[in-house]
Amino acid sequence: MKVSIQGVKGSFHHLVAANYFSSYELNECSTFDKLVKSIIEKDSEYGVMAIENSIAGSILPNYALIDEYNLSITGEYSLSIDHNLMCLPGQSIDEIDEVHSHPMALLQCTKFFTKYPKIKLIESEDTALFAKKISENKINGVGAIASKEAADIYNLEILNSSIQTIKNNMTRFVIVEKNKKHISNFNKAALKFILDHKRGSLASILNMMSDCKLNLTKIQSLPVIKTPGKYAFFVDITFDSIDNYQKAIKIIELMAQEFKILGEYKDQKL
Repeated sequence: MKVSIQGVKGSFHHLVAANYFSSYELNECSTFDKLVKSIIEKDSEYGVMAIENSIAGSILPNYALIDEYNLSITGEYSLSIDHNLMCLPGQSIDEIDEVHSHPMALLQCTKFFTKYPKIKLIESEDTALFAKKISENKINGVGAIASKEAADIYNLEILNSSIQTIKNNMTRFVIVEKNKKHISNFNKAALKFILDHKRGSLASILNMMSDCKLNLTKIQSLPVIKTPGKYAFFVDITFDSIDNYQKAIKIIELMAQEFKILGEYKDQKL
């Protein structure tokens, strides 16, 4: 079973794959576009994509990719994100001149680096990728921000642990496939719909969901590119009754101009 991730071994996407799948072959992709391509072209059966961070919010381009390429969400996994400063062994933080990591990781650790104004923060495309580069090229005087697992994999020394400003930092990832897979006893769904651009259209559909005893856990809007002023709504819902869910789906199909089920799966919390 081949699983595509954005990033390399030791990245947070890799940690999710390791926790979610019992056995798998890892396919490392430098971008989410390449990850999607690997699934569409059947180089991989599954993909792991970050979709939402408790600090930064929704990762909008990934919603668009899932929708555009008709991928199916078949699972989810929430991971606590712990950022660690690491370098080649035997150095102190006073010897570090540069720290490289993903822009989001750098942003989440800015308060820590106010204590070290001489350190230059430089953006990299992935957290674990620069940890790997430091290890392979034996780069002194340079650090990386990545997971503890990345430090173990690439034999780096952790100078400071948990350096993120907000300690309770969670990212939700979704498991995507090319083809929709029937999952028994699912209790969560990801939906997309486009409504008439008129007053009360969104309120009407949300009231209907409430009447059908659906619990709205997330709502996100994206502009419809070819129609200025119109928006597509992406929602996550949970429910106790499949019958109530199916009733709501039939009503949404009538109320919406466009409607799509992006995925049906089991809520990780249950």
